[in-house]
Amino acid sequence: MLGILNGKVYDPSNSADAQVRDVWVRDGRIVSAQEVDREKAEIIDASGLVVMAGGVDVHSHVVGSKVNAGRKFRPEDHYGATRERTAFTRSGSGFTVPSTFLTGYLYAEMGYTTVMEAATAPLVAKHTHEELEDTPMLDMGAFITMGNNHFIMECIRDGLMEKARDYVAWLLNATKGYAIKIVNPGGVENWKWRRNVGELDDEVIGFGVTPRQIVTTLAQIAEELGLPHPIHVHGINLGRSTSARTTIETMETIEGRRAHFCHLQFLSYGKQAGALHRSEAAKVAATVNANPNLTVDVGQIVFGEATTMTSDGPLQYGIHMQTGAKWMNDDIENETGGGIVPIRYSRNNAINAVMWRTGLELALLIDNPWQVLLTTDHPNAGPFIHYPQVIKLLMDRGYRSEMFDRLNPRGRKGALLPELHREYSLHDIAVVTRAGPARVLGLKHKGHLGAGADADITVYADLEDREEMFARPRYVVKEGVVVVVDGALVRERRGKTLYVAPAYDPGIEADIREHFRKYYTVSFDNFSVHADHFPHREMVCCR
Repeated sequence: MLGILNGKVYDPSNSADAQVRDVWVRDGRIVSAQEVDREKAEIIDASGLVVMAGGVDVHSHVVGSKVNAGRKFRPEDHYGATRERTAFTRSGSGFTVPSTFLTGYLYAEMGYTTVMEAATAPLVAKHTHEELEDTPMLDMGAFITMGNNHFIMECIRDGLMEKARDYVAWLLNATKGYAIKIVNPGGVENWKWRRNVGELDDEVIGFGVTPRQIVTTLAQIAEELGLPHPIHVHGINLGRSTSARTTIETMETIEGRRAHFCHLQFLSYGKQAGALHRSEAAKVAATVNANPNLTVDVGQIVFGEATTMTSDGPLQYGIHMQTGAKWMNDDIENETGGGIVPIRYSRNNAINAVMWRTGLELALLIDNPWQVLLTTDHPNAGPFIHYPQVIKLLMDRGYRSEMFDRLNPRGRKGALLPELHREYSLHDIAVVTRAGPARVLGLKHKGHLGAGADADITVYADLEDREEMFARPRYVVKEGVVVVVDGALVRERRGKTLYVAPAYDPGIEADIREHFRKYYTVSFDNFSVHADHFPHREMVCCR
């Protein structure tokens, strides 16, 4: 039993805003004061401190074959970024792509307790689950890429919507995934022919379907299956000067269905004279404001080293051609592709400056904090360890202005950012880093401090420097156990893998088996992830 007493509680899901009250824990859950024996409880005096639920990250690339390839591809990323083992922790390394154990430790030391792996190809889901099981301190789940899946596109082409729905449900069961991920729908398939897609109605080579059909079909399927998280969309034209237009068009084609658009900063650009993109954050934010069915995360870039890794193969080739950096590209049969390119973002680079301010403009122009979530698309726009810096940028207009004034002058031209006086409150930060992500993920026991919630709790000193405040929590509690004190680990805990198991017609398996026989190098019987791959697990019910 544990009692956190007299803290200033920020719990937006339960209408608590700087409310001084106690939080009581028993058996890993938050309970009422009447359900604990105060004489036997461990007590934390939180007088003058800020109490929030444990952080929830809706989109991060932290485990799986792509991430592991990034670790091997970038040995330089590990130099000087090591942690030695202790009596209760293992060693680890990596700055932009940390090892599994170090990932868990770093997130926990920042006050985060739940993280979602943003993209896993079905064929390599076993690897993902092995690394999920190997990552301590965090409850985690994996989104499964489906936007270029051959079986799904064949079903769309042939008008077999029920078959497509049953296949998606089977695939989530087989991979023990959490949600449907869409990456550059149709464009990754066309990349096999050195092509891409640029419009929602372009044809996917060999299938006769379009990105629009892929997105709307999968959005409808997610609704029909009652998945806790809607489709998680990485749209077409990422990084291009046409991206804002096609992003808005994609949002509108959803037609009121639930959808989450990830790393929106990368998809909010327009054309202007010369090679420099223009921020279209105002237009994209207006579309989000007009559509309460949508949620987004920002993908805020942070100046410094990063590692781009995505299932968007043609995008990665384009970054390689622009930067000259080393490059890795792959194709995962019948399912997706991807690539890895190291990058360094600089405030002296005009393009990077526009990207930086676009992310902040989005976060400040989207009115409802429940619709916009804090991410850096780790490690694509920067490592997750920089979340405290992003929080300070959102909360401190003076700091934001100081950083803006240091940008490349061309990157400052035409910016809306100096005109945006909004400053996030601690309530807003609790929404965008905790309550909001938990709600959009359908995790009813996370992101809040109400009775019955998971006892994942972070306690911060209420410091004027918000970056310092959020970088070093006073206490972090995981499942009712204190695991961090004054920003340092004091105990390791095992997290759980979160997954869904929607119902489907088992008759679909005969068709899937035949598809595997014709097109896969892995047999149908060897494809699925079984329980022994992740003994620490929790199934999240569909709606």
